[in-house]
Amino acid sequence: MKRLLLIYILVIMSGNSFPQEKPALNLLTRQEADVIIRKGTERPFTGKYEKNTAKGTYICKQCGSALYHSDSKFDAHCGWPSFDDEIPGAVLRHPDPDGMRTEITCAFCGGHLGHVFNGEGFTPKNIRHCVNSVSLDFVPVVLKPGRYGTAVFAGGCFWGVEYFLQKEPGVVLVTSGYTGGHVPNPSYREVCTGTTGHAEAVKIIYDTRLTSYAKLLQLFLEIHDPTQVNRQGPDIGEQYRSEIFYLNGEQKETAEKYLSILKSKGYRVATAVTMASEFYEAEDYHQDYYFKTGKLPYCHGYTKRF
Repeated sequence: MKRLLLIYILVIMSGNSFPQEKPALNLLTRQEADVIIRKGTERPFTGKYEKNTAKGTYICKQCGSALYHSDSKFDAHCGWPSFDDEIPGAVLRHPDPDGMRTEITCAFCGGHLGHVFNGEGFTPKNIRHCVNSVSLDFVPVVLKPGRYGTAVFAGGCFWGVEYFLQKEPGVVLVTSGYTGGHVPNPSYREVCTGTTGHAEAVKIIYDTRLTSYAKLLQLFLEIHDPTQVNRQGPDIGEQYRSEIFYLNGEQKETAEKYLSILKSKGYRVATAVTMASEFYEAEDYHQDYYFKTGKLPYCHGYTKRF
């Protein structure tokens, strides 16, 4: 106790504070890095969120911070998503060196978002945040201010994985979909042929203040059988494989650590660890399947492994 007190006094005297853990930033594609890191601009009318009218929250592609709510979005007919307000404290402003425009960045990670303009008269607030779609992700839930994590897992039929992860405290949203393949925007019927390379997977959005990637990963490895190859229970095929899709180096390291623990306990682990690629949302009837039908998972259950 005296040692801790001494360290605290020395830190205060030195004028520094205790370092806070800084969550890992997500890996970016070349196009995303050109905009978010190198401050480029995507071509107008090409962004995926320019015409999006769904209700929810736009979060930073690089760090997951909640930036804008959908009720502040409007169509300025400019070719990029436009907002007349940000979530308090989420966006910083930086005048361009030439004094002509004002850049906006994510307050948490500094990622480039776009520019802000005043006095155009589009809305009563008389302000327009002109944002690149590639700087954003969209979550169809109204989120509180803060940083949110994303995890992507595949472990057999996505209905069962979704069911167990949805009930975990701190999880905001679980979406069933397809990832890891080579066919753009595949349908369920196409994925079922086993020729698209995709796995049935879930994308989890979670509140980093209430849970962690490690906790969700452990749960994932305990609700399905990570030793089965290209199947889960009665479901057989490459689309039912066990796979962890990491979004940053920290997730990769955590996944490899947990799989090593299982191997040390004698499990013949088949779970692959792969860098995340495009995630395609499954058809509406797949979402919240067991909650809608009142049925129970047929090939997933809880087995303590750690």
